[in-house]
Amino acid sequence: MYMDAVVIAGIVTVLLMLGFFVGVAVFVMRDQKRHAEDVSKRQEKHGGRPV
Repeated sequence: MYMDAVVIAGIVTVLLMLGFFVGVAVFVMRDQKRHAEDVSKRQEKHGGRPV
């Protein structure tokens, strides 16, 4: 297979985009877990009623 600079640049670009989206997904999942704990603490403080 002929590897041109454009092909290599395209592969690197796709890998960088995938890495970015995986990083965003990991950040969102961790943030959801962190905020879920905050919500449960607030509900306990207010007797289980939504705030």
